[in-house]
Amino acid sequence: MSASPLEAGLRRNARSVAPTWLRQRPIVASETLLLAVSLYFTLFSNGQFWRNVIVAPAVQWKFAAALFVIITAVHALLLGLVVHRRYARPLLAVLILVTAVATYYMGSYGVYLDSDMLRNILHTDRKESSELLSWHVLMPLLFASLPIALLWRVRLRERPWRRALAIRAGFLAALLLAFTGAAMLSFQDLSSLIRNRREVRYLVTPANYLVSLARVVTASPPGSRPAKTPIGQDARQLPQAAGRKPRLLVLVVGETARARNWGLNGYARQTTPELARLDVINFPDVTACGSSTEVSLPCMFSPYGRHDYDQKKIRDHQSLLHVLEYAGIHTLWRDNQSGCKGVCEGLAIQQLDDARDPALCNGKRCLDEILLRGLETALPAGPGDRVVVLHPLGNHGPNYFERYPAAFGRYSPVCESSDLGACDRQSIVNAYDNALSYTDHVLARLIGQLGRNASYDTAMIYLSDHGESLGEKGLYLHGVPYAIAPEEQTHVPMVMWLSPGFAATSRLDVACLRREAVEPASQDNLFPSVLGLLDVRTDLYDPDRDLFAGCRRPVKN
Repeated sequence: MSASPLEAGLRRNARSVAPTWLRQRPIVASETLLLAVSLYFTLFSNGQFWRNVIVAPAVQWKFAAALFVIITAVHALLLGLVVHRRYARPLLAVLILVTAVATYYMGSYGVYLDSDMLRNILHTDRKESSELLSWHVLMPLLFASLPIALLWRVRLRERPWRRALAIRAGFLAALLLAFTGAAMLSFQDLSSLIRNRREVRYLVTPANYLVSLARVVTASPPGSRPAKTPIGQDARQLPQAAGRKPRLLVLVVGETARARNWGLNGYARQTTPELARLDVINFPDVTACGSSTEVSLPCMFSPYGRHDYDQKKIRDHQSLLHVLEYAGIHTLWRDNQSGCKGVCEGLAIQQLDDARDPALCNGKRCLDEILLRGLETALPAGPGDRVVVLHPLGNHGPNYFERYPAAFGRYSPVCESSDLGACDRQSIVNAYDNALSYTDHVLARLIGQLGRNASYDTAMIYLSDHGESLGEKGLYLHGVPYAIAPEEQTHVPMVMWLSPGFAATSRLDVACLRREAVEPASQDNLFPSVLGLLDVRTDLYDPDRDLFAGCRRPVKN
């Protein structure tokens, strides 16, 4: 139905009074748009990169200009290879939004978006991701709305496909020439930067997360995954003395506890008062295999570890728990977090983070004491030794204040925001230390339960997966690339407790263990030490890395 003369007149008047810039929709070439977006990224999305690279007071502006050209050319090359005119605007709009969010988190927490961090993000569950969302993230989204609005104002020039292909090829060639020229003009400075500070490439946004995402997807394509390659199928347990009790070893894989704040290590605050009153063996100098759960957890349960580190090999092969099963030792994984990261694939697991215990759970999360509920009845029936792994929530950030009950709020004031940058550092440390004190309580309660267990000779090993940054050097949380990860993220607490019966049947000299515990150790020691502790023999066993080998009496013939 055609419009009436009155309606047509009103529309003409509206167009005539609208500002000229609103009525104009400039026509630009796709390549011009890609270059403009790339310049936007270089100028507004790489603050962390520029702050980390341009640090000298007498800055070399020639080098800075060369880096400006290189970063712009890299992004324009990436976009020019994949962006077609037909879907350019929606794709670039999404890219601008995602980059704005990435830039916000990089600036707020000191995050490096390498492959390990992208894997962490992709494997983060709903509960973890919801804790990182706050109204503060709206600010970068609002900032991104302006370039997106401008993006949708332009129209892209249409060309015959042969001419479009030739122009795109010339565009890419020009970018490659600009990249090469800038690199050659600053070759000495650039080579020094690449050689000495390789990690800064993970600050170049959005190239960092685009390349890292491609690597993650290539390494682990979506869809069904093949079964893990078996290891240790030759494992067997040495014959045990007739009539002895079966042994129960509980491994507690702590979450985000750092050695610096561990009371037993001499921290100014006694964050481990209950463990300090118990007969535990503390290992004060332990290094993690990675700076994130996604790396450390598979690594510490692998025979390859950090000493022979091969991420793909570790992820594609079975773990210590599978080797124990081959030896006839039944295992159980109890989880109050986001799973075992493949370590317990195909084995018994109990996921307790969605439990409905009103005393310990609030509908979103459960306190770690949920792992102790029904522990004895959860053990598989039958003769023989048992290994149970407890995976607590521990000190998982940024919401440290939610990791402990009110009774453990010993230090105040505490940061009650997921935006740690909005809190003063002492309030962050206070919340973190309160959560660590609650971990101490959970471990002490576990030891009490094990000590009262009349069916097994019992032992416990507590080892954190990685540490945490609490504002040192402007860094928060964890996940910094391992090569440059600060000590706060790589030095972790480790504690062992043995019942007298376990020590006797495992032929352990406890006094010797106390002396040896002061020596440096790492998560690489876990795999052989557990095998040795439970008398499991396999070609994978490495006695040189068995922490207990020198304190264990030989088997009598």
